[in-house]
Amino acid sequence: MSKIKTNAIIGQSGGPTSTINSSLVGLLRGLDGNVAKVFGMQNGISGLLKNEIVELNYLCKDSSVLSLLRDTPGAFLGSCRMRLPNDLDSLVYKEIFGRLDQYDIKYFFYVGGNDSMDTVAKLSAYAKKMSIDVSIIGVPKTVDNDLVLTDHTPGYGSCAKYIATSVCELWQDVSSYDLPSVTIVEVMGRDTGWLGCACALPMLRLGYGCSLVYLPEGDFSRERFLADVEKELSSGKPILVGVCEGINLDNSAIERDAFGHSALAGVGKALENAVKKELKCKVRSIELNLPQRCASHLASLTDLLESEEIGKASAELALEGKSGKMSAFVRRVGEYGVDIICVDAYLVANKIKRVPKEFINEEGNFVTDKCEKYLAPLILGERKIQLDGGLPRHLRLR
Repeated sequence: MSKIKTNAIIGQSGGPTSTINSSLVGLLRGLDGNVAKVFGMQNGISGLLKNEIVELNYLCKDSSVLSLLRDTPGAFLGSCRMRLPNDLDSLVYKEIFGRLDQYDIKYFFYVGGNDSMDTVAKLSAYAKKMSIDVSIIGVPKTVDNDLVLTDHTPGYGSCAKYIATSVCELWQDVSSYDLPSVTIVEVMGRDTGWLGCACALPMLRLGYGCSLVYLPEGDFSRERFLADVEKELSSGKPILVGVCEGINLDNSAIERDAFGHSALAGVGKALENAVKKELKCKVRSIELNLPQRCASHLASLTDLLESEEIGKASAELALEGKSGKMSAFVRRVGEYGVDIICVDAYLVANKIKRVPKEFINEEGNFVTDKCEKYLAPLILGERKIQLDGGLPRHLRLR
């Protein structure tokens, strides 16, 4: 007689965010009392294959622990970037489902981006092919906001809030001097410019900040860039320029990851050197880098709450018997709010949602009011973080 499977397992994958653990909290809350045990994969599917699995039920015993987990940046369970074979006859699938059977797993959750949904889609296809009774659900996450079939992704609003706030603070600094200068702010965005859009928020809402913003969706030209900068400098004042790491510079791609994505570096520095050489003015470049995605001290409360809700909704999907699905946001008409639906994970896997044309101005060097209207509600609200001796308290996997 086959064993009755009553347990759940959760993994986190891809780049961490400041709200990825809020989705984990939502999953734990949704599963508590509905399954016998909840397990966690350490470092995603890679850890599952290595049998690096921990029990997570203890987290549900104390609401203060869950509260601290919610405020903890980074992937609490650890992350990975591992691509599963396209061939479903590969032995790796037999290993994965053998491990799930070992732990009596009925419900499998993977928190991640479009590459992680590739994992969800493949595991679901294998389970269906082999008639294995395991519900496999994807929980969206990415600061890049590039998942299709969802209005936005958990993690994006907080990252955008950090970028916009950094631009505000940088402006206060550079404008202290009544001299022409250029400060180039490089933000994440390998394929899309959603985070670059955040660079424009201070100018749109407050009237200062980045006066030029360049996204990967635009047809970037060094010559036009230099002309734009020179025009802005004619005011004799300092200027801020926002650029995404993925804008089309010939020397920006240096290597590729396991999913074939280019690893980018040096866009801000390359443009700094171009401005210095051609315009011969004071110029510096600043790469915001990892703080964009791990700045939990400035996380958007809207983002935190929505991330937890989509985790809880994902648990409910699995408990209802759904599989091969990803939870997604649908924005309501009128006053801001979202509903949560489910979509097929295979329709999300390896797809890219780009910034729409109507969000970019005709010159390709800034964004429109439609973009501001889309982004503004996602950065609203702050959560009072827990401090210990003036430093933030975070939860670590024991």
